[in-house]
Amino acid sequence: MRWPFRRRRTHKELDPDEIFLDASNLPEFDQERLEGRLERPVERGAHIGLLSICGILFLILFAQAFSLEVLKGDAYAAQSERNRLRPEVLFASRGALTDRQGVMLAGNESTDEEFPIRSYRSPGFGALLGYVSYPKKDSSGNYYDTEIVGVAGAEEAFNTRLAGQNGRLLIEEDARGDVISSGSVIPVIDGESIALSIDARVQEALYGSIQELADRIPFQGGAGVIMDVETGELIALVSYPEYDPNVLSRGKPADVIASYDSDRRQPYLNRPVAGLYTPGSIVKPMIAAGAFSDGIISPYKEIVSTGSLVVPNPYDPSKPTIFNDWKAHGATDMRRAIAVSSDVYFYTIGGGFGGQKGLGIERLAEWYRLFGFESETGIELSGENSGFVPTPSWKEETYGDPWRIGNTFHTAIGQYSMQVTVLEAVRAVSAIANGGRLLDTTILKDNPIRGESILISHEGLEIAREGMRLAVTEGTAGGLNVYSYAEPAAKTGTAQLGANNEWYNSWVVGFFPYSAPKYAFAVVMERGPNTNSVGGVYVMARTFEALRQSAPEYFGLSPN
Repeated sequence: MRWPFRRRRTHKELDPDEIFLDASNLPEFDQERLEGRLERPVERGAHIGLLSICGILFLILFAQAFSLEVLKGDAYAAQSERNRLRPEVLFASRGALTDRQGVMLAGNESTDEEFPIRSYRSPGFGALLGYVSYPKKDSSGNYYDTEIVGVAGAEEAFNTRLAGQNGRLLIEEDARGDVISSGSVIPVIDGESIALSIDARVQEALYGSIQELADRIPFQGGAGVIMDVETGELIALVSYPEYDPNVLSRGKPADVIASYDSDRRQPYLNRPVAGLYTPGSIVKPMIAAGAFSDGIISPYKEIVSTGSLVVPNPYDPSKPTIFNDWKAHGATDMRRAIAVSSDVYFYTIGGGFGGQKGLGIERLAEWYRLFGFESETGIELSGENSGFVPTPSWKEETYGDPWRIGNTFHTAIGQYSMQVTVLEAVRAVSAIANGGRLLDTTILKDNPIRGESILISHEGLEIAREGMRLAVTEGTAGGLNVYSYAEPAAKTGTAQLGANNEWYNSWVVGFFPYSAPKYAFAVVMERGPNTNSVGGVYVMARTFEALRQSAPEYFGLSPN
């Protein structure tokens, strides 16, 4: 019989190695590799201990999670909301603008602001340098505009190079706004500094001369440029009146800014770049060189000016058309006609008269274009205008009126509807001085030369240069003759304005030194009273005087 509670034995098959393991074959096993050993099962107590330890750890983790998520969950959630990550702008330092000698024209000042504030050399540099717009905050004190941006002048023209790149800093704050931690995310890249071609000494000398005369006469304004005739680099670029870039950048004082807005003299206008002016007689050297190149007239042929050119009226001989000269000059050849600025001479070679062939309006217009009077000069500054030369087709389209010989006469002396900029004027004079290369202008130091050669007679250019030098020694630019150290050659121009010619623009253009031209200049004093006889020549005379003291090397002189 079987006992009801007797434990039944279970039998397990044995592996062969367990059967044949005995003392006789044991030595043949490699016991270092555990051969010939019997394995024993893990004790039941070990299982229970391991499970107990895992259970305890689970209970601890469960209790901690319960505490964090249930018992203290609301508190920790509130703290998480109060602690926040905030990206903060790291403002790049804007690159400096210096003159060609390294003099600081626009740099940075440390202030209480989070970004550096621009500081400008002033007065005399407003239109040249421009100004910047600073980063802006909303009503909550957060920046919605993080860039310092150039608005005008060189600041705008070279903004990408000057600006650099802002960085970012990641800030962790608690509920009280205290910084818990911070770390740089994007590094700052500071802007590049740029050397301009401008010489601060020359700029200030020319600006001071224009300002003094404009305020004293008064003229509505004035503009002037001095240019290197070999490189196209501008040594000075002056506009008067001007704004103070320090004021516009900061946006205050408000009353000063309001005065700029209401000033009829237009202080925001960059006159050398964007101002358009009737050129008057400053175009005569270009027309003389063009007429010689076209074989219109010998430079030695004389044309007599009795004070006017009288064109007969074939329909009514009693009513001829009279084109006045500004005075009677007598017999003048090409060089002397430039020197004394004979209108009759240039009426004649421009439109033809009395058996003397003229260029005609189409060829006149072509020579003006070849000297750059209807094209931009390549200046880096924005807002550049280009001049205008009237033509028969333009007159017909605009006024429905045919072109007349008188229109050609007036266009030949830079009048009628002709307009140019001061930059165009200085570039054209530079082409006369350098032998016929029409260069692009630049305000960057050591900028590669750009331009093209004019197809014109070099002898014609030489005659134009000789006539301009004669204008200083014997003619209309005699006010510059006392400055022998500068050895200038020049040409004046007067353009009448107003319904009754009650106003005028006073020009002078030229180059120095005559024997080896290096610099060209152009100055226009804008809208002065016709009773005044002082203008552009006076400005350049004062500028030469100032430069002899501050920058004598421009005349090949040693410092005092």
